[in-house]
Amino acid sequence: MELNVLGQPLEPCSLKPLTGYFRDGSCHTKGDDECIHLVCIYASEKFLAYIKSVGNDLSTPMPQYNFAGVKPGQSWCLSAPWFFKSIQDNMAPDIFLHSTHERILEVIPLEILKQYALDA
Repeated sequence: MELNVLGQPLEPCSLKPLTGYFRDGSCHTKGDDECIHLVCIYASEKFLAYIKSVGNDLSTPMPQYNFAGVKPGQSWCLSAPWFFKSIQDNMAPDIFLHSTHERILEVIPLEILKQYALDA
């Protein structure tokens, strides 16, 4: 059983759109996921504009990959490097701790994650 950052069972992040490295709705990972898509974010319009401006366009549809694009108000599994960059740029999104995988604690302390939590 995979755990969230609070030591509880990992809850799904989003089924619509279907998120996660494995597109199964959860922010979990295996060894082949180099970017470790572990942080369940709340995608605001401001955050989507920011993340697109720095090179990670989550909002533009890509039909060839069956991807409709993330819309404001939806949840999404964001990779650790992009989440860390958003913290550095003072643009970090709100997050859901119950759906954020415990492995993110290897790079970002829980105290910092709680600053952005909608469900602390």
